[in-house]
Amino acid sequence: MSSEKVEHKKSAAQKVSTAGSFIAGAAAACIAVTVTNPIEVVKTRMQLQGELGGKTGKKVYTNPFQALKVIFQNEGIRGLQKGLNCAYIYQIGLNGCRLGFYEPVRYQLNRLIASDGQDPHKIQNPIINIFSGAISGIAGAIVGSPLYLVKTRMQSYSSHIKIGQQTHYKSFIDGLTQIYKNEGKFMGLFKGVDAAILRTGAGSAVQLPIYNTAKSFLINGGLMNEGTALHLTASLISGIGVGIVMNPWDVILTRVYNQQGHSYYTGPIDCMKKTIKSAGVMALYKGFGAQIFRVAPHTILCLTFMEQTMKIVVAVENRLRA
Repeated sequence: MSSEKVEHKKSAAQKVSTAGSFIAGAAAACIAVTVTNPIEVVKTRMQLQGELGGKTGKKVYTNPFQALKVIFQNEGIRGLQKGLNCAYIYQIGLNGCRLGFYEPVRYQLNRLIASDGQDPHKIQNPIINIFSGAISGIAGAIVGSPLYLVKTRMQSYSSHIKIGQQTHYKSFIDGLTQIYKNEGKFMGLFKGVDAAILRTGAGSAVQLPIYNTAKSFLINGGLMNEGTALHLTASLISGIGVGIVMNPWDVILTRVYNQQGHSYYTGPIDCMKKTIKSAGVMALYKGFGAQIFRVAPHTILCLTFMEQTMKIVVAVENRLRA
């Protein structure tokens, strides 16, 4: 067999199907969310605290660590893990699309600009990377929107400390059923999807491009070699970048999802205007500490585990091809 054929066979063996990418991304995200769900509960409640100048007396949650303690004292570990089952299904839809479709979308776009003999997989075009991240993220946001809607309301609800509009669901199925019956049938399940698209599109547009850029910079600069430490460092950098870009849209999404009907906002832009008018631009960074505390470890765990789950998927698919 010629060296050219051997190289071609090696290249084919390293490829992974779209379904394989979806499975690897979803599995990695579910592992990560198990660890970070408690801080997601904290973030949600801090973002609703003082909504549109609403008064709750003394400020209940002052920082992420204090909030974790308060919720645990009042609601126990079940309170900190509210919405976890819902979060698993949401992560499968969101991150399965966002992480699983990123490379296939990037590959197809790179094919359009590739020169003769140039491998689309090896092209690193920042604009295409950002666009691919946004497209895959938006697809995930649409698929996962009903679950995120239910998750937000489940996490904001508390029988001890009432912040924001309170909606009680016995389970995520009960939540989906109630929304379907009371808030516009099928379209009610996709209430706020425009806000979800803006939030997830912004976060996804920078997550993997920053991760890949950081990896390339660290390797090419001779600062680090390929391995777990590199993945952790690049993931941390990516997580911080995602938190900065996404937080304003995350505040808007949380508030739009948590409202009953259109009692406060008609949509994400209206929410942004009213939030800024009520409490200033910095209100869009409510819960930022919790956001970083959540996004950074979630991104680290998600992308690091994806490196491993992708290897497993590639090995399984190669065995099936053999």
